[in-house]
Amino acid sequence: MTKYKLNSDGRRSGSQVTLTSYMVGDSYETEGIQNGSYNGVDSERKVSVTNQQNGGGPGKYGSTVLDLPEDKYPRQRHATSFIVKSSIKEWIKDKLKKGCKKKVLYKRIPVFAWLPHYNLEFAVLDLVAGVTVGLTVIPQAIAYASVAGMPPQVGLYSSFMACFVYTIFGSCKDSAIGPTAISGLLTRENNHGMGIPGVVLLTFLSGCVEFFMGVLQLGFLIDFISGPVSIGFTSAAAIIIATTQVKDMLGLSYPGGKFLQVWEQIFEHISETRPWDAVLGFSCMALLLILRKAKDFKIGPEDEKERKPIHDILSKVVWLISTARNIIVVIVSAFLAYYFQSHAQHPFILTGFVKPGLPTLSPPPFTTQVGNRTYDFIDMASTLGPAVIVVPLLSILENIALAKVFSEGKTIDATQEMLALGVCNIASSFVSSMPVSGALSRGAVNNASGVKTTFGGVYTGIVVILSLYLFTPYFAYIPKASLAAVIIAAVVFMVELHVFKPIWRTKKTDLIPALATFLSCLFLRLEIGIVIGIGINLIFLLYASARPTVQVEKVTSTYGCAGCDYLLITPDRSLTFPSVEYVKALVSKAGVKQGCSSIPVVIDAKHIQGADFTAAKGIKSLIEDFHKRNQPILFYNLKPSVINIFQGVQPKDFVYCQTYAELNELLKQYSDPNSVRHNNGDNNTVTRK
Repeated sequence: MTKYKLNSDGRRSGSQVTLTSYMVGDSYETEGIQNGSYNGVDSERKVSVTNQQNGGGPGKYGSTVLDLPEDKYPRQRHATSFIVKSSIKEWIKDKLKKGCKKKVLYKRIPVFAWLPHYNLEFAVLDLVAGVTVGLTVIPQAIAYASVAGMPPQVGLYSSFMACFVYTIFGSCKDSAIGPTAISGLLTRENNHGMGIPGVVLLTFLSGCVEFFMGVLQLGFLIDFISGPVSIGFTSAAAIIIATTQVKDMLGLSYPGGKFLQVWEQIFEHISETRPWDAVLGFSCMALLLILRKAKDFKIGPEDEKERKPIHDILSKVVWLISTARNIIVVIVSAFLAYYFQSHAQHPFILTGFVKPGLPTLSPPPFTTQVGNRTYDFIDMASTLGPAVIVVPLLSILENIALAKVFSEGKTIDATQEMLALGVCNIASSFVSSMPVSGALSRGAVNNASGVKTTFGGVYTGIVVILSLYLFTPYFAYIPKASLAAVIIAAVVFMVELHVFKPIWRTKKTDLIPALATFLSCLFLRLEIGIVIGIGINLIFLLYASARPTVQVEKVTSTYGCAGCDYLLITPDRSLTFPSVEYVKALVSKAGVKQGCSSIPVVIDAKHIQGADFTAAKGIKSLIEDFHKRNQPILFYNLKPSVINIFQGVQPKDFVYCQTYAELNELLKQYSDPNSVRHNNGDNNTVTRK
């Protein structure tokens, strides 16, 4: 049996750690002392070792006293001793000193790290990627503004400021910050008639939440959104977004944006479908899907030796057409609409007037007028409700997921991404923007275009600004059916129903949070759905924590003796307050039924990495129950930290050991009728007569 005591008699210059160990045969078992494993005492602590034998001989106990230097290992004080802690001023000073280092500066403002190495080659590649993404984001921005229920210019306002800011603070070169379909849908669901002021305030508050999450390093909260929950959410959101665009594809006009409500309205007004809008919408969607696949077509022979320059040129042209498919479809549709308009024909419903020029640079609105009622900041924030938390959380999740896809094995700094996204949203709110994040579709375009740094965002922002200055009069001719086709063709690939099959093959219970999230988002609200999914996941985690697997087996020890039977009980995880009563009941039941209330019970604690006060109280109660019926209970492989926790409640008859040899020696003592038990006031020990 091994136990640990701290001596502080004050007679020596250094602290002393006394390790009392059971004597095997005529010698002490000093393996733990030699390798420094007892109670976390490592080899660095061993300064001088003396043996103090209390009588010597077999069956006696000895103490090994370690003299520790006071300067390195100060003596433990009593609980009533006053411990001096650093003041808040010193703590702030220390943090500022660490924060002003060059390494931290490069980490928090990444532009300083790559700008000194920027060259002409990088500039050309960033220019190509930035312009390509700019041509992609313009039709997307106008379309996502429609998803959010906002005027088209709001989508364009959301597409340039964040690009400039992310160039400075962003750590993922492929992330193209701007409006997204999911943020647009969440904005629409939570605006509650407050119009552009409500959307801009949501952008500002989302940025503040993201920034402070980064400052407080709360990125671990994203880990509570599991894969199945994320799949259920994005799939439901994609279906809802596509559903809201069906009416524009068919040329219908009616209120309502909820899933069931939209389909009810579609079937009710299906007879009012405008044929030319439907033809244009479905044609555009088919063309978009074809062009999407065009980049996968191989032109020329696959063998590099047989390929000619014309093959490479044609491949790049096809790739460019495939990448710029959205802007191509929108431009062709706009020219078609303009042609009909010039001949006094109006076959399509058009986007209409788009406000030209840049927005006024101003702080986000903290008051607004809705009808005859004036909303102050508190009213606006309470009206936005859970969107203030849900929108930034999902924006962070979306952006980090994008960064992981194109990380090429590199570690993603989630804290920096939260800080960058927060600053992007705060800055964007000063130009009347809706919430922004990284979009996987634009990130794929960026990556395929060969972007080298985040400076590609500067070119994207310039393209958007030029479009606001030069092309807004022509945006009015864009048919709504073509924009609806752009949105549907983009979000249809977000529906990940194909993932449900591998989930079924791996862990079937993961389908419960996935389906619950999917159905709740579809038929209730997005934020309610994701909360339900996270809640179900947490229930599963708590249940697993409260009901660990406990393996019970009857073992016969043959180490040094024959016929020594005992029950070996192995919990598969740490002991904490939800599980302690369950484990206690299982151990007691096994001790009575399988152990016949007599043979020793050994708890193998190799999987118990931690415990708490409730667990310690439960273990104390368990030991007392076994002691009352004179049935031995031993603990094997206990971690030193867990030993300290258990000893904190001062259990009697607490017997534990570290090595297999010690375990078998103790079992031999319990099985020997000539052995007698001694209580030393702290732990129960066994000696032989």
